[in-house]
Amino acid sequence: MWNVNFTAPQIVEARVLTRMPDALRLPRRSDWADANKPGQVVDCFLEGPSFDRAGNLYLTDIPHGRVFQVTPQGEWQLVAETGGWPNGIAIHRDGSLWVADYRRGLLRVDAASGAVETVLGHRNSESFKGLNDLSFDAQGNLYFTDQGQTGLHDPSGRVYRLRTDGRLDLLLSNVPSPNGIALDAHQRFLFVAATRANAVWRMPLLPDGSVSKAGAFQTFFGTSGPDGLALDANDSLVVAHASLGGAFVLDARGWTTHFVRSPAGGTVTNAAFRPGSRTLVLTESASGTVLQAELPAPGAALYSHT
Repeated sequence: MWNVNFTAPQIVEARVLTRMPDALRLPRRSDWADANKPGQVVDCFLEGPSFDRAGNLYLTDIPHGRVFQVTPQGEWQLVAETGGWPNGIAIHRDGSLWVADYRRGLLRVDAASGAVETVLGHRNSESFKGLNDLSFDAQGNLYFTDQGQTGLHDPSGRVYRLRTDGRLDLLLSNVPSPNGIALDAHQRFLFVAATRANAVWRMPLLPDGSVSKAGAFQTFFGTSGPDGLALDANDSLVVAHASLGGAFVLDARGWTTHFVRSPAGGTVTNAAFRPGSRTLVLTESASGTVLQAELPAPGAALYSHT
């Protein structure tokens, strides 16, 4: 993880932007907590930060199946209940929320009405292992990860692409816990956070749409691993790490230039830029807190905003 010239990354101190109000927390057992946080009562577990054109921030609460909106004024409101375990959110150009739901598959949520519809509940009649995260490319093709309970003991996690014409491509089927996913600005490389391998994979996207020569772009350590990913306008990659208390910023060579440090806990799971700005928001999931920090470059252009 150290740079080859042994320079330490610059520390960026994040600050609390907002936290889930106590009135919205649900301090009760859940099947998700029983499986993923045994013995704990998890009142919320926030992920999936995404911004719409009006500046509203959307978040998921995995164990309780909820999607929330946080207005620019900091007001929280429930948008939808998916009936599953919603994780990543990607916003379509038409304003709809596309949600990777561990139990229900790929969903589309109408932010105004809260209506939830299933886009993909299975592949060739076989259930997904458990969808986790997703990202649109510049043309509107959707890349998403199928993580389930995979890991080094079972490196069979999958990465898919849903084309705009409805075709579904299986790009990878050997990832130990595929999680965050992102494409570079020129759509030439695909990045996948392989959480249980504690690494970020990088692979070329070939002209025929396939991937090749997947390799470890950067490797980490810790009790968990890299989670959500975000790109800035200079093709630096922000990597939220779910057990190291912050997010790493990697330049195009994989060197760590900055570390965004959480003031509110170590479970930093997702990152997203406020569109058109250098402001990065992060979810500290264990405390139900959203963090904010300023980085040197603005975020990359999003399909939802172009």
